[in-house]
Amino acid sequence: MTELWSDMARRTKPYKAGEQINTIDTIKLNTNENPYPPSPRVVEALQKALTADLRKYPESDPEKLRNALGEYHKVSAAEVFVGNGSDEVLALSFMAFFTPGKSILFPSVTYSFYPTYAALFDIQYDEVPMGKDFTMNEEAFYQSAGGVIFPNPNAPTGIALPLQSVERIIQENPGRPVIIDEAYIDFGGETAISLLSRYDNVLITRTMSKSRSLAGLRIGYAIGSELMIEALTRVKNSFNSYTIDRLALTAAEASIEDELYFTETIQRIIDTRERFKKVFESIGFTVLPSSANFLFVHHPKVPAVQLYELLKEHHILVRHFSQPETERWLRVTIGTDAEMEQLAQQLFKTVDAWTDKNTAY
Repeated sequence: MTELWSDMARRTKPYKAGEQINTIDTIKLNTNENPYPPSPRVVEALQKALTADLRKYPESDPEKLRNALGEYHKVSAAEVFVGNGSDEVLALSFMAFFTPGKSILFPSVTYSFYPTYAALFDIQYDEVPMGKDFTMNEEAFYQSAGGVIFPNPNAPTGIALPLQSVERIIQENPGRPVIIDEAYIDFGGETAISLLSRYDNVLITRTMSKSRSLAGLRIGYAIGSELMIEALTRVKNSFNSYTIDRLALTAAEASIEDELYFTETIQRIIDTRERFKKVFESIGFTVLPSSANFLFVHHPKVPAVQLYELLKEHHILVRHFSQPETERWLRVTIGTDAEMEQLAQQLFKTVDAWTDKNTAY
């Protein structure tokens, strides 16, 4: 019955999300969720928001949240766009800024939603090869035909591009959109927000899912020139005027107000990341330098897909990407110290058992 499908439905290859197994005995380190709960202020605000007002539509233009985000990032509210998770913001960005027939650039190892969106919206693209160490060659992103998009820090590698490199990519793409996906910037790296006053072709996308523990409420946003934000708003309002529900707006506003909890939680994750980077290395893993809330790791003796399956048998979920460039690697979300300790113990056992089993005598 696919003859009933549109060309768009036929050509797309849907994004495959990480497994969502939420049993009590599962340690979930595969979708880069924050291991710590939202701010207590968020919980309190949500409880107060559970009123009869839920019968009413939320704001079409979440002015209060845009003002709060603008003040937080030291930009005007007119330079802020709010969407239903950064995935929606990115999808709207593909429609608002990229044009069929003009090929865009993004890294060959990157967020796998980019090729999905490109296929869905009929946007041609070229994947820029990574270095052997998974670093980006900034010069390969110069002079694009239709624009550039890349995460910083990159996903799934966790490697951050220096701000001066980001600026050179912007400078070398005058008059073309440059979208910087800063989903993980709160865990390391330098934000490009300071560049917005000098370049009007830049859009920065953010999420509250990772650093603010709000993945369950789907809040994303973008920061850019008023012209860029207007384009996003025009596209969004052509689909759905009410993309952010009342509870999500309430939670986002409360989270921004609790800076102390935010910074303390971020630092705990960073400290755990750096400590367990050394633990992975002590077991024999190669670990890429990470500025995100995950580690990208490879063991020279144990195939990544086998290690993924063995960990899953012991109720520990990590992420394996089967593409040729990444099939030897695993991405491990940073959990609590207790979760990471359990992972480390299981890795010690698994690597030792695999090595003994596969040693030739």
